[in-house]
Formats: sequence, structure tokens, C-alpha cells
Amino acid sequence: MSFARVGVVTGANKGIGYAIVRQLALQYPKSPLNSGPLLIYLTARDPKRGGSAVTGLTTDPALRQAKALASDGGPTSIQFHRLDIASSSSITQFAAHLAESHPDGIDFVINNAGMAMDGFDLNVVKATLACNYHGTLEATRAFLPLLKKPSGGRLVNIASSTGQLGRYSRAIQKRFQGAKSVDDITVLMDEFTAAVERGTEKADGWPSAAYATSKAGEIGMTLQIAEELKRQKNTKVLVNACCPGWVVTDMTKGKGYKTPDQGAQTPVMLAIGDIGGKSGRFWRDEGEISWSG
Repeated sequence: MSFARVGVVTGANKGIGYAIVRQLALQYPKSPLNSGPLLIYLTARDPKRGGSAVTGLTTDPALRQAKALASDGGPTSIQFHRLDIASSSSITQFAAHLAESHPDGIDFVINNAGMAMDGFDLNVVKATLACNYHGTLEATRAFLPLLKKPSGGRLVNIASSTGQLGRYSRAIQKRFQGAKSVDDITVLMDEFTAAVERGTEKADGWPSAAYATSKAGEIGMTLQIAEELKRQKNTKVLVNACCPGWVVTDMTKGKGYKTPDQGAQTPVMLAIGDIGGKSGRFWRDEGEISWSG
């Protein structure tokens, strides 16, 4: 089967990622991007869990009632592909698969994969940054060249409002906001890690928070990549970061005020909705918000 549109959702075997795939299928028929059949790659580290997620979606009563999926005569197909964004080889292999299978390019990527660990020490910081910041950055770099060139494509990095800058010293806030490149953001992530190793992160103006700092880096990196594209006159590709809100998932230990389907609304809008060509912004609750906090 040939597809008019192709999209990728990372970390999609449960929680917000799963809900994003579900909402993409439900909303695509009315999307301004709807120009024919859509293929969504549901990715996850664990093939068994990823396969179970696809099965769950193909038997989802709401999707079946809406005739959203190709199996019921709808426009959307869902396929599982293994992807671990903390593994360079996994990212490379998946990018190669996309390039070979879809030589005309893909339409959108929603980078949802991430992790949150209990506690705070150097090992937690290194593992969290390796996945949430460095892994997301590497995946972003690998997928961007695959987005459709003439008509453009969209890349959405799911961050968090915990990555807003109000909890940092004024000096560090200025460095985030004054960054001129992705490398400037990466230097900040490295300095945070070094401060934790010394035990001086609070004195140096950082919060003792691995997840929040990784998300500040992810937002900053995303905005810098959008600026890179603008400097290259590549205004067709839209790159944005967003916060889904405080969603009840395993990661939040069942706490929150949004369901996964509610949390999926902003990333789905950024991927297939009418956003007026906006790029390099931070979003929540289907609207732009300030990164400064």
C-alpha cells in the first residue's frame, strides 16, 4: 500500500505516546494535511510492548467506531518499529529504514520518548540527560533530513513546563536565552553535570533536578534547531517544543490533572493541525507559552 503521509511517534507503547498515536488516527481525517492514506510508525524500545500497543489500537472501540484505521476502511495504518533513543545504533538503523522505505520523505516526527528517575545523584543525572537531551538531539538530527523538502514537514519535541527557566539563577537564564547554537545548550548540560559531580549545582545556580534540567535543555535545543533552519532559509520545516501538561501516567505515578488523550492534543495539533507556519516556539494547552516561566 502506498501512503500519502508518513509520521513517527517515539516512545509510544503507553501513556502520552500511545494517546498521541490514537489521537492522530482520530483527528487525521479532518486535518489540513489529509491528502490520502497515513502511515504512523509507533516506536518503542521493547518489541513485545510495542506490538501489544499496536494490537490495542487496532481493537480500540473509539477508533473502530470512527472507522479511523485502514482495517475498518479508514485512512490510517499503524506499524511498530523498534527504536531506543538512548542508542545511537538504534537511531541510525531506524533512520535508514525510513530513508529506504520512504524515499520521498516523511511528514512529521513527534519525539515523545524520555525517562524520569527517582532520586538525584550523578548517575541519575547522566542517565536522564543521555536519554532526554542527548538522545532526543541525536534523533532530531537523524530525522530532520528525512522530512519532506518541497512541502516541508514538522518535528515536535515533547518537553515539559518543568523546563521553564524560572528556577535557575539569572546568569544561567541569560545563557539559555542568549544561546546562539545547539552547542551552546549542550555546553550548559555538560556544566550542569560537572556541577552535580562537584556537589555545587545549587551554589552554581542550578536546581537539584535531573528531569527538569534535561527538559530545559530539550526546549533550548529545539528552539536553536528551528533558528538553524531559518538561517538556512528552510522555512517549510516547522520545529516546535511543547508541554503536554501534567498527565496521569506511570511517569507521574498516577498524579496529574489531564488524561493521556487530553495531553496528546497539543503535540497532535503541532504535527497535523493548522499552526500558521509557526516554528521555534514552546507550547502548552494548544497555545504558545513563554519559556522564561
